[in-house]
Amino acid sequence: MNETLKVLETRRSCRKFKPDMITDDELKSVIKAGTYAPTGMGKQSPIIIAVKNKELREKIVEENRKIGGWPEGFDPFYGAPVILIVLADKSMWTYKEDGSLVLGNMLNAAESLGLGSIWIHRAKEEFESDFGKNLLKELGIEGDYEGIGHCALGYKATESLAAAPRKANYVYYVD
Repeated sequence: MNETLKVLETRRSCRKFKPDMITDDELKSVIKAGTYAPTGMGKQSPIIIAVKNKELREKIVEENRKIGGWPEGFDPFYGAPVILIVLADKSMWTYKEDGSLVLGNMLNAAESLGLGSIWIHRAKEEFESDFGKNLLKELGIEGDYEGIGHCALGYKATESLAAAPRKANYVYYVD
């Protein structure tokens, strides 16, 4: 089996990360993979915000926790030291699909590098809130963006689980 197909078959969500920061080369490689995701008409509607700063990470964790309704102290990013936030320009009619493909590319790139990753939701709600709007303003990001999702990223603290068996009616062939 070629390496790409192996990565696609073995990637699993990581729910326990080591606290160690990943290398800049690893981070840049994952982000670069995201920037090469297909987008509608090649318009590249998404943007990626790479968060390594611990203070900002904790603010994002807290906002996401509140939106999710979890108890105080819960980390919906499972301790990942890096959060990659994907937003996309709502003026492009394929913005949700574009952002989803960016996230998918980054998740698969992380696996190919031996990193753990997981897609975390609630980015839409985060960036519709005053918290998210203020964050974009502080970062100097202008535009009509919607939060698509987060890629929590880091070194795996545990081994990945085996894939669940694929359901019987997953594919229908029409010859």
